[in-house]
Amino acid sequence: MSITAAMVKELREKSGAGMMDCKAALKETGGDMEAAIDWLRTKGLAKAAKKAGRVAADGLVAVAAGDKAAVVVEVNSETDFVARNEGFQKLVKEIAEVALSVNGDVEKLAAAAYPGTGRNVDEEIKEAVGTIGENMTLRRSAGLQVSEGVVATYMHNAAGEGLGKIGVLVALESAGDADKLNALGRQIAMHVAATNPMALNVEELDPEAIERERAVYVEQARESGKPEAIIEKMVEGRLRKFYEEVTLVKQAFVLNPDLTVEGAVEAAGKEIGSPIKLVGFVRFALGEGIEKEESDFAAEVAAAVGK
Repeated sequence: MSITAAMVKELREKSGAGMMDCKAALKETGGDMEAAIDWLRTKGLAKAAKKAGRVAADGLVAVAAGDKAAVVVEVNSETDFVARNEGFQKLVKEIAEVALSVNGDVEKLAAAAYPGTGRNVDEEIKEAVGTIGENMTLRRSAGLQVSEGVVATYMHNAAGEGLGKIGVLVALESAGDADKLNALGRQIAMHVAATNPMALNVEELDPEAIERERAVYVEQARESGKPEAIIEKMVEGRLRKFYEEVTLVKQAFVLNPDLTVEGAVEAAGKEIGSPIKLVGFVRFALGEGIEKEESDFAAEVAAAVGK
Protein backbone atom coordinates (compact mmCIF):
# COMPACT_ATOMS: atom_id res chain seq x y z
CA MET A 1 0.00 0.00 0.00
CA SER A 2 1.22 3.50 -0.83
CA ILE A 3 1.87 5.66 2.27
CA THR A 4 0.77 9.24 1.63
CA ALA A 5 1.93 12.47 3.25
CA ALA A 6 -1.60 12.98 4.59
CA MET A 7 -1.45 9.62 6.38
CA VAL A 8 1.92 10.48 7.92
CA LYS A 9 0.57 13.86 9.07
CA GLU A 10 -2.51 12.24 10.63
CA LEU A 11 -0.41 9.72 12.52
CA ARG A 12 1.95 12.47 13.71
CA GLU A 13 -1.02 14.41 15.11
CA LYS A 14 -2.44 11.34 16.83
CA SER A 15 0.82 10.01 18.26
CA GLY A 16 3.15 12.98 18.52
CA ALA A 17 5.96 10.81 17.15
CA GLY A 18 8.52 11.97 14.60
CA MET A 19 7.73 12.11 10.89
CA MET A 20 10.14 9.34 9.86
CA ASP A 21 8.96 7.10 12.71
CA CYS A 22 5.35 7.60 11.59
CA LYS A 23 6.25 6.70 8.01
CA ALA A 24 8.02 3.56 9.21
CA ALA A 25 5.07 2.58 11.41
CA LEU A 26 2.61 2.91 8.53
CA LYS A 27 4.83 0.83 6.26
CA GLU A 28 5.15 -1.89 8.91
CA THR A 29 1.38 -2.04 9.42
CA GLY A 30 0.23 -1.70 5.83
CA GLY A 31 -1.26 1.74 6.43
CA ASP A 32 -3.51 0.66 9.33
CA MET A 33 -3.68 3.79 11.52
CA GLU A 34 -4.59 2.11 14.83
CA ALA A 35 -2.04 -0.64 14.33
CA ALA A 36 0.58 1.99 13.50
CA ILE A 37 -0.16 3.78 16.80
CA ASP A 38 0.28 0.47 18.65
CA TRP A 39 3.54 -0.15 16.76
CA LEU A 40 4.85 3.25 17.84
CA ARG A 41 3.83 2.57 21.42
CA THR A 42 5.66 -0.75 21.50
CA LYS A 43 8.77 1.06 20.26
CA GLY A 44 8.33 3.77 22.91
CA LEU A 45 7.98 6.42 20.23
CA ALA A 46 4.46 7.72 20.90
CA LYS A 47 5.71 10.00 23.64
CA ALA A 48 4.07 13.29 22.87
CA ALA A 49 0.57 11.84 22.83
CA LYS A 50 0.95 10.56 26.38
CA LYS A 51 2.18 13.92 27.61
CA ALA A 52 -0.14 16.24 25.71
CA GLY A 53 -2.72 16.33 28.50
CA ARG A 54 -0.26 17.49 31.14
CA VAL A 55 -0.20 21.16 32.13
CA ALA A 56 2.72 23.06 30.65
CA ALA A 57 2.97 26.26 32.69
CA ASP A 58 6.73 26.69 32.92
CA GLY A 59 9.14 27.25 30.04
CA LEU A 60 10.55 30.44 28.56
CA VAL A 61 9.62 33.79 27.06
CA ALA A 62 11.88 34.98 24.23
CA VAL A 63 12.33 38.26 22.40
CA ALA A 64 13.94 38.91 19.02
CA ALA A 65 14.52 42.21 17.26
CA GLY A 66 14.93 43.13 13.60
CA ASP A 67 14.93 46.36 11.63
CA LYS A 68 12.19 48.58 13.11
CA ALA A 69 10.42 45.48 14.43
CA ALA A 70 10.54 43.05 17.34
CA VAL A 71 8.62 40.01 18.58
CA VAL A 72 7.99 38.18 21.83
CA VAL A 73 6.98 34.51 22.13
CA GLU A 74 6.09 32.15 24.97
CA VAL A 75 6.86 28.44 24.72
CA ASN A 76 5.75 26.38 27.70
CA SER A 77 7.18 23.25 29.26
CA GLU A 78 6.08 21.35 32.35
CA THR A 79 9.09 22.12 34.54
CA ASP A 80 11.77 24.73 35.11
CA PHE A 81 14.30 21.92 34.74
CA VAL A 82 13.47 21.67 31.04
CA ALA A 83 13.52 25.48 30.74
CA ARG A 84 17.22 25.26 31.70
CA ASN A 85 17.88 22.60 29.06
CA GLU A 86 20.20 23.89 26.31
CA GLY A 87 18.22 22.13 23.61
CA PHE A 88 14.96 23.71 24.77
CA GLN A 89 16.57 27.15 25.02
CA LYS A 90 17.92 26.83 21.48
CA LEU A 91 14.46 25.79 20.25
CA VAL A 92 12.72 28.78 21.86
CA LYS A 93 15.36 31.24 20.67
CA GLU A 94 15.07 30.01 17.08
CA ILE A 95 11.25 30.08 17.23
CA ALA A 96 11.51 33.76 18.21
CA GLU A 97 13.76 34.42 15.21
CA VAL A 98 11.21 32.73 12.93
CA ALA A 99 8.45 34.85 14.52
CA LEU A 100 10.12 37.98 13.12
CA SER A 101 9.24 36.82 9.60
CA VAL A 102 5.51 36.74 10.45
CA ASN A 103 5.44 39.78 12.79
CA GLY A 104 4.51 37.57 15.72
CA ASP A 105 1.30 36.10 14.25
CA VAL A 106 1.04 32.90 16.29
CA GLU A 107 -0.94 30.87 13.72
CA LYS A 108 1.46 31.79 10.93
CA LEU A 109 4.37 31.08 13.26
CA ALA A 110 3.16 27.54 14.03
CA ALA A 111 2.98 26.81 10.29
CA ALA A 112 6.24 28.56 9.39
CA ALA A 113 9.32 26.58 8.36
CA TYR A 114 11.73 25.81 11.20
CA PRO A 115 15.30 26.29 9.94
CA GLY A 116 17.28 23.30 8.73
CA THR A 117 14.84 20.49 9.55
CA GLY A 118 12.21 20.30 6.82
CA ARG A 119 9.57 20.65 9.53
CA ASN A 120 7.38 23.58 10.54
CA VAL A 121 7.55 25.14 14.02
CA ASP A 122 4.62 23.11 15.36
CA GLU A 123 6.17 19.86 14.11
CA GLU A 124 9.55 20.81 15.57
CA ILE A 125 7.99 21.32 18.99
CA LYS A 126 6.35 17.88 18.78
CA GLU A 127 9.71 16.44 17.79
CA ALA A 128 11.27 18.07 20.86
CA VAL A 129 8.55 16.59 23.10
CA GLY A 130 9.69 13.12 22.07
CA THR A 131 13.36 13.99 22.54
CA ILE A 132 13.22 15.95 25.80
CA GLY A 133 10.31 14.04 27.34
CA GLU A 134 7.90 16.74 28.52
CA ASN A 135 4.79 18.31 27.10
CA MET A 136 5.58 21.60 25.35
CA THR A 137 3.35 24.14 23.67
CA LEU A 138 3.73 27.29 21.60
CA ARG A 139 1.35 29.36 23.69
CA ARG A 140 1.41 32.83 22.16
CA SER A 141 3.38 35.32 20.13
CA ALA A 142 3.12 39.03 19.32
CA GLY A 143 5.04 41.64 17.36
CA LEU A 144 5.33 45.40 16.96
CA GLN A 145 6.57 47.37 13.93
CA VAL A 146 7.24 51.05 13.24
CA SER A 147 7.76 52.82 9.90
CA GLU A 148 10.33 55.13 11.51
CA GLY A 149 11.95 54.69 14.90
CA VAL A 150 12.64 51.60 17.00
CA VAL A 151 11.00 48.69 18.79
CA ALA A 152 13.04 48.19 21.96
CA THR A 153 13.12 44.94 23.94
CA TYR A 154 13.77 44.00 27.56
CA MET A 155 14.00 40.63 29.26
CA HIS A 156 13.49 40.31 33.01
CA ASN A 157 14.90 37.32 34.94
CA ALA A 158 17.04 36.44 31.92
CA ALA A 159 18.00 32.79 31.45
CA GLY A 160 20.15 33.59 28.40
CA GLU A 161 20.38 36.15 25.64
CA GLY A 162 16.79 37.13 24.77
CA LEU A 163 15.35 34.42 27.03
CA GLY A 164 13.70 34.68 30.44
CA LYS A 165 10.51 35.00 32.47
CA ILE A 166 9.11 38.42 31.46
CA GLY A 167 9.60 39.82 27.96
CA VAL A 168 8.60 43.34 26.94
CA LEU A 169 8.45 45.23 23.64
CA VAL A 170 8.10 49.02 23.40
CA ALA A 171 7.53 50.81 20.06
CA LEU A 172 8.69 54.41 19.62
CA GLU A 173 8.11 56.41 16.45
CA SER A 174 10.66 59.16 15.80
CA ALA A 175 13.23 60.43 13.31
CA GLY A 176 15.72 60.79 16.17
CA ASP A 177 18.95 58.90 16.86
CA ALA A 178 18.22 55.16 16.95
CA ASP A 179 20.67 54.42 19.80
CA LYS A 180 19.10 57.07 22.03
CA LEU A 181 15.63 55.85 21.14
CA ASN A 182 16.60 52.29 21.98
CA ALA A 183 17.97 53.40 25.35
CA LEU A 184 14.72 55.21 26.14
CA GLY A 185 12.64 52.30 24.86
CA ARG A 186 14.54 49.86 27.07
CA GLN A 187 13.96 52.08 30.12
CA ILE A 188 10.23 52.21 29.38
CA ALA A 189 10.23 48.44 28.83
CA MET A 190 11.81 47.95 32.26
CA HIS A 191 9.06 50.17 33.67
CA VAL A 192 6.40 48.02 31.93
CA ALA A 193 7.96 44.84 33.33
CA ALA A 194 7.72 46.31 36.85
CA THR A 195 4.27 47.94 36.73
CA ASN A 196 2.31 45.75 34.29
CA PRO A 197 -0.01 48.48 32.90
CA MET A 198 -3.42 47.42 31.61
CA ALA A 199 -3.25 49.60 28.47
CA LEU A 200 -1.18 52.24 26.68
CA ASN A 201 -3.73 55.01 27.33
CA VAL A 202 -7.31 55.57 28.47
CA GLU A 203 -8.66 55.11 24.92
CA GLU A 204 -7.26 51.57 24.81
CA LEU A 205 -8.62 50.51 28.19
CA ASP A 206 -11.32 47.83 28.18
CA PRO A 207 -14.65 49.72 28.57
CA GLU A 208 -15.94 46.90 30.78
CA ALA A 209 -13.00 47.37 33.16
CA ILE A 210 -13.79 51.09 33.39
CA GLU A 211 -17.47 50.42 34.08
CA ARG A 212 -16.62 47.90 36.81
CA GLU A 213 -14.42 50.47 38.53
CA ARG A 214 -17.05 53.17 38.12
CA ALA A 215 -19.74 50.94 39.69
CA VAL A 216 -17.53 50.25 42.72
CA TYR A 217 -16.72 53.95 43.16
CA VAL A 218 -20.39 54.94 42.89
CA GLU A 219 -21.39 52.49 45.63
CA GLN A 220 -18.53 53.66 47.85
CA ALA A 221 -19.41 57.33 47.30
CA ARG A 222 -23.12 56.79 48.01
CA GLU A 223 -22.27 55.39 51.42
CA SER A 224 -21.09 58.91 52.31
CA GLY A 225 -24.67 60.18 51.98
CA LYS A 226 -23.59 63.13 49.84
CA PRO A 227 -25.78 64.57 47.02
CA GLU A 228 -25.62 62.96 43.57
CA ALA A 229 -23.78 65.96 42.06
CA ILE A 230 -21.01 65.61 44.64
CA ILE A 231 -20.97 61.83 44.22
CA GLU A 232 -20.38 62.24 40.46
CA LYS A 233 -17.38 64.50 41.11
CA MET A 234 -15.99 62.03 43.66
CA VAL A 235 -16.35 59.18 41.15
CA GLU A 236 -14.65 61.12 38.35
CA GLY A 237 -11.78 61.98 40.66
CA ARG A 238 -11.30 58.33 41.61
CA LEU A 239 -11.45 57.29 37.96
CA ARG A 240 -8.68 59.77 37.11
CA LYS A 241 -6.59 58.17 39.86
CA PHE A 242 -7.39 54.73 38.41
CA TYR A 243 -6.21 55.86 34.94
CA GLU A 244 -2.95 57.11 36.46
CA GLU A 245 -2.38 53.70 38.00
CA VAL A 246 -3.21 51.43 35.06
CA THR A 247 -2.38 53.29 31.80
CA LEU A 248 1.26 53.38 30.75
CA VAL A 249 1.38 57.00 29.60
CA LYS A 250 -0.15 58.31 32.85
CA GLN A 251 1.92 56.23 35.26
CA ALA A 252 4.74 57.86 37.25
CA PHE A 253 7.95 56.86 35.46
CA VAL A 254 9.80 54.35 37.65
CA LEU A 255 13.21 55.88 36.82
CA ASN A 256 11.99 59.44 37.51
CA PRO A 257 8.75 59.53 39.52
CA ASP A 258 8.55 63.31 39.13
CA LEU A 259 7.53 62.67 35.51
CA THR A 260 4.82 60.51 33.98
CA VAL A 261 5.94 58.12 31.25
CA GLU A 262 4.28 60.50 28.80
CA GLY A 263 6.28 63.38 30.26
CA ALA A 264 9.54 61.42 30.12
CA VAL A 265 8.96 60.68 26.42
CA GLU A 266 8.25 64.34 25.69
CA ALA A 267 11.39 65.43 27.57
CA ALA A 268 13.51 62.88 25.69
CA GLY A 269 12.16 64.17 22.38
CA LYS A 270 13.31 67.70 23.23
CA GLU A 271 16.71 66.37 24.26
CA ILE A 272 17.34 64.52 20.99
CA GLY A 273 15.76 67.26 18.88
CA SER A 274 12.98 65.15 17.37
CA PRO A 275 9.44 64.41 18.64
CA ILE A 276 8.90 60.88 19.98
CA LYS A 277 5.58 59.05 19.97
CA LEU A 278 5.05 56.02 22.22
CA VAL A 279 2.82 53.88 20.00
CA GLY A 280 2.57 50.52 21.72
CA PHE A 281 3.89 47.92 24.12
CA VAL A 282 3.59 44.18 24.72
CA ARG A 283 4.34 42.38 27.99
CA PHE A 284 4.49 38.58 28.29
CA ALA A 285 4.97 37.07 31.76
CA LEU A 286 5.66 33.35 31.74
CA GLY A 287 2.65 31.23 32.65
CA GLU A 288 0.30 34.12 33.45
CA GLY A 289 -3.30 32.96 33.28
CA ILE A 290 -2.45 29.26 33.22
CA GLU A 291 -3.98 27.26 36.03
CA LYS A 292 -1.25 25.02 37.38
CA GLU A 293 -2.10 21.61 38.75
CA GLU A 294 -1.67 21.41 42.51
CA SER A 295 -0.38 18.04 43.65
CA ASP A 296 -0.12 16.41 47.08
CA PHE A 297 3.40 15.01 46.90
CA ALA A 298 3.05 12.90 50.05
CA ALA A 299 -0.14 11.33 48.68
CA GLU A 300 1.57 10.61 45.36
CA VAL A 301 4.45 8.84 47.13
CA ALA A 302 2.05 6.84 49.29
CA ALA A 303 0.07 5.79 46.20
CA ALA A 304 3.25 4.80 44.40
CA VAL A 305 4.30 2.40 47.19
CA GLY A 306 0.76 1.02 47.53
CA LYS A 307 -0.20 2.53 50.89
